Amino acid sequence: MFAKPQPGYTTAAATGDTVVLLIGMRINRFWAVHHWGPVMFAMFRMLYELARSPQRGLRGRILLTASPRTYYVVQYWESKEHLYRYATAPDGFHHTVWGIANRMVREGRSRRHVGLWHETYIVPEGGYESIYFDMPAFGLAGATGQLPVEERGRHAAQRLAFRSGGNGGSSGDGGGSAESGASGAVTGADARAEAPGVS
Repeated sequence: MFAKPQPGYTTAAATGDTVVLLIGMRINRFWAVHHWGPVMFAMFRMLYELARSPQRGLRGRILLTASPRTYYVVQYWESKEHLYRYATAPDGFHHTVWGIANRMVREGRSRRHVGLWHETYIVPEGGYESIYFDMPAFGLAGATGQLPVEERGRHAAQRLAFRSGGNGGSSGDGGGSAESGASGAVTGADARAEAPGVS
């Protein structure tokens, strides 16, 4: 929240596939705090659990709101395998919460007071790019580190053409190899240390 902005144009140091999970809740009936309150608490507890266990694979997260009713988290994961593993891990809080939710539905105790949703995107390298201006590490850069934009290309097409294997790197006034990307990165370790949550 109080991070110092990096001057000028930067881009995320992400390489390989990028796994993005959007997960959230919608308050259908504001007065039913006893239904949506525990759901919101469960999300924060999962984020805390993931922050304390970086080996589970959550790299970063952003808490957002779409309306006074809808709240969600954008999460960046190491891989889809890490995401699936956490979602089904018997020792993870998500497994416990999802079991309770499914049991309530089966028993007809779901009252439609709160809605739940998620979307998962597995984006291959060459299918994403980013640019930030006078910004601290945020979003994908907060999860993977931050580079001067020249290391990947000044234009979106150049950044999309970047390949961490060294082939097809961006051309023109940009370009960069995996090695230069790693050495120039402003690490997102602080964001990852705080980062958390799947629901």
